[in-house]
Amino acid sequence: MSLLHSDSSCGARDGESGCCAAMASACSAGAKEESSSVGSSTSNPPSSFTEETQGYDVEFDPPLESKYECPICLMALREAVQTPCGHRFCKGCIVKSIRDAGHKCPVDNEILLENQLFPDNFAKREILSLTVKCPNKGCSMKMELRHLEDHQLQCDFSTVECPQCQGTFPKNHLKEHMTQECPRRQVCCPNCATSMAYEDKELHDQTCPLANVFCEYCNTMLIREQMPNHYDNDCPTAPVPCFYSAFGCPEKMQRNELARHMQEFTQVHMRMMAQSFQNISVTAANPVPFINGLPFEPALFSHVSHAAYDCNPEVENFKETIQQLEGRLVRQDHQIRELIAKMETQNTHMAELKRTIRNLEGKITEMEAQQCNGIYIWKIENFSGLQKAQEEERPVVMHSPGFYTGKPGYKLCLRLHIQLPNAQRCANFISLFVHTMQGEYDSHLPWPFQGTIRLSILDQSEGPERQNHEEVMEAKPELLAFQRPTIHRNPKGFGYVTFMHLQNLKQRTFIKDDTLLVRCEVLTRLDLNSVRREGFQARSTDGAM
Repeated sequence: MSLLHSDSSCGARDGESGCCAAMASACSAGAKEESSSVGSSTSNPPSSFTEETQGYDVEFDPPLESKYECPICLMALREAVQTPCGHRFCKGCIVKSIRDAGHKCPVDNEILLENQLFPDNFAKREILSLTVKCPNKGCSMKMELRHLEDHQLQCDFSTVECPQCQGTFPKNHLKEHMTQECPRRQVCCPNCATSMAYEDKELHDQTCPLANVFCEYCNTMLIREQMPNHYDNDCPTAPVPCFYSAFGCPEKMQRNELARHMQEFTQVHMRMMAQSFQNISVTAANPVPFINGLPFEPALFSHVSHAAYDCNPEVENFKETIQQLEGRLVRQDHQIRELIAKMETQNTHMAELKRTIRNLEGKITEMEAQQCNGIYIWKIENFSGLQKAQEEERPVVMHSPGFYTGKPGYKLCLRLHIQLPNAQRCANFISLFVHTMQGEYDSHLPWPFQGTIRLSILDQSEGPERQNHEEVMEAKPELLAFQRPTIHRNPKGFGYVTFMHLQNLKQRTFIKDDTLLVRCEVLTRLDLNSVRREGFQARSTDGAM
């Protein structure tokens, strides 16, 4: 393919090949005129033999003429040389061709030796004077080919290696990468002030002794090194064994339920303890090394004898103590049951009060909606937050509270939708729609809804020359959007997909104190003449949504 391409180019240069040959003697005298300076200032440091021998692989503006193109590598001539037969090649390309393919010209197969090549400084100067584009992505600079390497050393879009992670990045992005994105950038633990690489921080956070952690039982936040002591002594919901586990009680419970367990099972615990003492007394002569899993010294109980065990006064006192504890346990059990019953009654009463409050709040909201008389102003706060969400391509859809066109009247609400930047035909537009809602007077009104609706985004300027953005639309009874709703809010709405572009918000004071005001005025069929008298003409809407 290269030979075909060069044949056509050489055919076009037959007239000038003689001129080039005639200039060869003049050029050879100054062959070293620019060889050293240009060779070092017009090409990147070679990374392989291929890059050394090939031509300039850059984009020329205007495109490179065919006469300056090497027939072998099909790129701009680098260190241009000319053959006795009048063809031009990159010096590296033709030398490699002679050594690999034999002593012949690749174009016309004429005999060609290395010592027959002579520098074409005329072509070299012409090529180095041509305008090229910077090859770095994002850079729009243009310069002569001879200045390309100097530009690349200073170009903000050239790729450099991050000294921390050894990744390659544009030079103008390296500082931001090293401080905000590099996984090996140094960060400091906010708890213990230890310095580490960012990619190691997650592992450190799992073991940092001063990090805040939550107790798995009570959800209390403590530092990690305090957690073992919290589990052992303070946590109210940590599982703990019964105090009488040494006497055989197998129960485990939350620490805050331990006192209740002790009260409820006092009699059982006393019997376990008495049984343990009885076993100790009976086996005093033949002690065992463990009782209920606990070691003990038999010498401590060597003084216990059958006589002592049979001492009637002591046994009677022990029985009386047990009876007293059982009686107290019964009384406390009754008290607990009474308190539980009272608490359940209070919970039921509290739930009834909450339901009543919700009902009253709903009635108040409904009464406020009925006072609108068809004119409603919707106050949308934190509008900058909505715009930020839209810029991040997160859906932004809002519904206003309901309002009535009168008393009695239809119940309506507004829906505002900020279209995403990638939406087709409506990108970055504010869409505004009206929805019908189930209202108190629906059974007394004619359906479908008929009338005129005026939608406005209010200009909040202080002066008298306010210019609201307004649109007026006529209801279309045949659409589902104006039928009597069968659910709380009709899913079909009617309005404008392209009500107002976000850029138009900056032309007037449509946003003040981060608040947008949307006004809706509704005139039912009986009041249509008043709208026509004011001279508003309804713009074609975008249909039901």
